[in-house]
Amino acid sequence: MTCMACQEKINHVDYKNTDLLRKFVSGQFKISSSVRTGLCQKHQRMVSNAVKLARFMALMPYTKGQTLKK
Repeated sequence: MTCMACQEKINHVDYKNTDLLRKFVSGQFKISSSVRTGLCQKHQRMVSNAVKLARFMALMPYTKGQTLKK
């Protein structure tokens, strides 16, 4: 199985692209493992660091309880 980020030649994962990062977190906003996401170690680290930075910058919630309820 090949990494989808390697196939698309992605060199940088932007923390501001929350739509892309949401694909790599679970319903409770936990970072999914590389086995589940299908990423190689290099891209899994990039995604993990981008998710952590997006959380710190308040672009993504840390937990499901921090989401807005309508």
